[in-house]
Amino acid sequence: MNRFKNLDVWKQALALSVEVYRSTEKFPKKEVYGLASQMQRAGVSVPSNIAEGAARNHDGEFYHFLGIACGSSAELFTQTLIARELDYITQEQSNKITAELDHIMNRIFKLQAQLETKHKKRPARS
Repeated sequence: MNRFKNLDVWKQALALSVEVYRSTEKFPKKEVYGLASQMQRAGVSVPSNIAEGAARNHDGEFYHFLGIACGSSAELFTQTLIARELDYITQEQSNKITAELDHIMNRIFKLQAQLETKHKKRPARS
């Protein structure tokens, strides 16, 4: 049921979510409900969807939620670049977040591939 707790990708996404919150703390007040909020929500969405999918009873659902997590990762990647262009975060913060997102997305893709392989190996039902 709680197999997500053992997934390294979930642990990394959780740590990244915390990093995003720390990085958005000093955004201008006008961005509290704008870009900062969007980045925080996307950051939280990544580990949340990995956890929700892993807690489901079917690998197909897990695969689906991994796709949502990957989409949220791409959103956060884009928002991080925007924040950098607006000088809301440093180049170092941007590089750290985007590098971690690249790593997380690659791990999600590998996990999805493992689920596909596992599904293909099952005998067809008659």
